[in-house]
Amino acid sequence: GSPIGSYSHGMRQKLALISAFIRRPRLLILDEPFVGLDPAAAHLMKGYLAELCQGGSAVFFSTHVLEVAEKLCHKIAIIKHGRLVRSGPTAELVGDSSLEDVFLELEGEK
Repeated sequence: GSPIGSYSHGMRQKLALISAFIRRPRLLILDEPFVGLDPAAAHLMKGYLAELCQGGSAVFFSTHVLEVAEKLCHKIAIIKHGRLVRSGPTAELVGDSSLEDVFLELEGEK
């Protein structure tokens, strides 16, 4: 019976994600969808995202957690200062390295 505004960030995030998944969209665009989620909720969310993709939907999401992007995404785009600097299939983009290594190389930190 409490107003949604009184919920924790994680609970509000869960509600927003549930409302996005409920209609099984063909396209889903998410900004940092894992922020505020506990490990169990993040695990469930990854499963739902995979189900959507297997069902033919497309999911675009931004994240600063490179391991999540590398593990979940079939294609990756790296944007720096609002410009696309690298994109392609994850396996091709990463090669024998890791997404973190690719990103740090682009940032000039490696």
